[in-house]
Amino acid sequence: MKHLCVIFAFLLVVTSFSASYAEEPAPPNIVYILADDAGYADFGCYGGESIPTPNIDRMAAEGMRFTQHYAGDTVCAPSRCVLLTGLHTGHCRIRGNSPGVMRPEDVTVAELLQDAGYRTGCSGKWGVGAPLPLDDPAHNGFDHFYGYISMWHAHNFYPEFLIRDGQKDPLRNVVDERWQGGDGRGIATTKLDYAPFLIVDDAIEFIEESSDQPFFLYLALNTPHANNEAGGAKTPERGMEVPDFGPFADEEWPGPEKGFAAMIHNIDLWVGRVLDTLKEQGIDDNTLVIFTSDNGPHQEGGHQMEYFNSNGELRGMKRDFYQGGVRVPMIAHWPGRIAPGESDHICAFQDVLPTLTELAGAETPDGLDGISMLPTLLSNNDAQTEHDYLYWEFSEQGGKQAVRQGPWMCVRLNVSRETPSSPELYDLRVDLSETNDVAEDHPKIVQRMLGYMEASHVPSDAYPLHFSEKN
Repeated sequence: MKHLCVIFAFLLVVTSFSASYAEEPAPPNIVYILADDAGYADFGCYGGESIPTPNIDRMAAEGMRFTQHYAGDTVCAPSRCVLLTGLHTGHCRIRGNSPGVMRPEDVTVAELLQDAGYRTGCSGKWGVGAPLPLDDPAHNGFDHFYGYISMWHAHNFYPEFLIRDGQKDPLRNVVDERWQGGDGRGIATTKLDYAPFLIVDDAIEFIEESSDQPFFLYLALNTPHANNEAGGAKTPERGMEVPDFGPFADEEWPGPEKGFAAMIHNIDLWVGRVLDTLKEQGIDDNTLVIFTSDNGPHQEGGHQMEYFNSNGELRGMKRDFYQGGVRVPMIAHWPGRIAPGESDHICAFQDVLPTLTELAGAETPDGLDGISMLPTLLSNNDAQTEHDYLYWEFSEQGGKQAVRQGPWMCVRLNVSRETPSSPELYDLRVDLSETNDVAEDHPKIVQRMLGYMEASHVPSDAYPLHFSEKN
């Protein structure tokens, strides 16, 4: 009898342990959706009025809509580098859309999640530097990749090939002979396979194949970017490449604007498709989905930024450091965990890595410029650490720097020239459109901002910023 009691007690302990182990929640899945060159007000939930975006609006209504979120930079490659590494453009490896590659010592969020047991996938546009090996995503933490490696290849919506896990995957499209044999960019003369559709199909397949394990999907769209080769000076109307104009075919709009609207419409459909797939797989309540854009809106391929008022009341666009160039929409959706609402927390792409590693229980490296947004996402605002300031730099177009601290935005132009422009200062509390430069009224604030600019910039041989670094 005594032995039976001991055995029974042992079974109770084992059963209790097994039950508690079974109840241990699985690490959440993560889907990060990045639009390419979408403006702050291109979506209904951010003030867009001309192009319906019901799925993105639903995502915002059910999740958290951020009103003061910033891209990593004002163009594609450096913004994506900031996103992946948690370092701002004064410290990260890739700081412009010009030659440069990440190195083995550059640690990405995908590598950290991979080490924590996540299956990692990227579908879409990579473009983190140039020229790049076809397996560059694999060297930077991704188990699976399908899409474009070169940022210029991603201009072409009907390319002759895409890249699947380091190898060229042929498509049925044919490009004009002057573009054949190059890096994939160009103008298609035979258009059969629309690459964005294939990329989203791949992303959905990745979700379905990974639904029984923790996964991280980086869905890096290449819309509403323009095909800059097709939309040149002679044929600007061809730059917004879509299979058809969809619900906007009968609108009395210029062709490029119909194409742009169709791209925004498609993005909305794709977001809805991702959310629906997660629900169908029974994992929507254990998946964080983030939607944002890599920088402000473009004015290329025949599209005019003001046609749909892409930036609302913000000044500037892609390649600017005014609000319109770097302030972007961001929506976080996680049923049952993220309460519906709005956040004015000031945050940026460098915050994504520490947020996701904390969420996943992965290692967070020291020395990052980012701060985890997880307390804000989980409505624990009292625990949220704030940035002292945000910093950006861009070595092209004469060189630019910017700092956001509290309500103040300081922008300095022509920093690569022998005589830089005088710094501009804007009080965003009363001047969100940045129309009134108050630098002369606040010299101490300007000097403080210039000090932040100097302290934040570590020189880069590949991306010299100041005049002295170029000589």
